[in-house]
Amino acid sequence: MPQTLNQALLLIVMIAAVVAIVYLVRLFAQLRRTAAEGEKALAEFGELARQLKELDLLVKQQVEELGLTITASKKAAVNVAEASSLITAKFFQPSLKFLPLILPVARFVWRQFGKRKKERDHGK
Repeated sequence: MPQTLNQALLLIVMIAAVVAIVYLVRLFAQLRRTAAEGEKALAEFGELARQLKELDLLVKQQVEELGLTITASKKAAVNVAEASSLITAKFFQPSLKFLPLILPVARFVWRQFGKRKKERDHGK
């Protein structure tokens, strides 16, 4: 039975429609899977964001504690500098005028101590 041109065109249009519907169904199924994976990824991102906030708070606390430690260290360094300046100004500088007298006496005492030690070691 011969088909007319209208019947042939209708058959081609029907086949094209079926093929288009099959592709649309596959596309919608793929979109559904992609949406499910997107929701999972979004949930993971939310969890990571929460953890990042906690980490940020912890880092801020550590930085504040470090700032306090640095401030205390600066104060300690200033106190040490003031103490060394005081010691230098009050004790060492006045005693430097006696240094030419003290060094020969100290050298003599050191030599005598060394001689006594040698005599003790050789005497045994």
